[in-house]
Amino acid sequence: MNYPKANSFSQSIMHARSMGPNPLKLCEELLEMTSIPAGSVVLDLGSGAGLTSALMARECGLTVYAADLWSDPSDNMRFFEECGLTNRQVVPLKADATALPFAHGFFDFVVSVDSYNYFGRDPAYLGEHLLPLVKPGGELLFAIPGMVRDCHDDLPACLLASWTPEQLDYMHDIGWWRSNITQAEGVETLGMCEMACTREAWADWVECDNEYAAGDRAAVEAGALDHLNTIAVRLRRK
Repeated sequence: MNYPKANSFSQSIMHARSMGPNPLKLCEELLEMTSIPAGSVVLDLGSGAGLTSALMARECGLTVYAADLWSDPSDNMRFFEECGLTNRQVVPLKADATALPFAHGFFDFVVSVDSYNYFGRDPAYLGEHLLPLVKPGGELLFAIPGMVRDCHDDLPACLLASWTPEQLDYMHDIGWWRSNITQAEGVETLGMCEMACTREAWADWVECDNEYAAGDRAAVEAGALDHLNTIAVRLRRK
């Protein structure tokens, strides 16, 4: 697919603010799974350095709350202002995914790109911490870094070229995530599939000039993407 929304950001900005496989392309492909009306209130959960939040606010006309535990909200706000956005369009905040400071039913949509696998592996997380914040009928969209097939009992050498078994335990296949998510009550699964842009998003990431991207190159060059994918999940709160 083409990525007009992702490509509206310069390559230098993408390189400077990415924290993993190109989040702009992942976000744009994820948003293609549904229709989010302009003006909708969206939680960008695990928003990192703000790229996905900026895309949704600037290119889609959404009101975005950019929640992340590790990024600096002031730095993100400066970035949003450089993108021509105001604090009425996007609100950056530091927040733990298990203690989100929002009223029940506050959000029309939740979007989480390249982060749900850190906190969502607990099958109780979705129903206890996240779903109550979404309006009935509201949707949740996740782009989850995963595996083509779980292989933790016999990890390929190409994966171990960059990551430890403990790090790889955050990665699972579609079957594993389907079992995890369907344990939550009050949610309907509308779609779950492998994303098309995974290889392209990884290629963009390993071109970045930072130590984390450099550390991932060995695995990618050794063939890790034969075993890794990104899983798109679309849910609706009943």
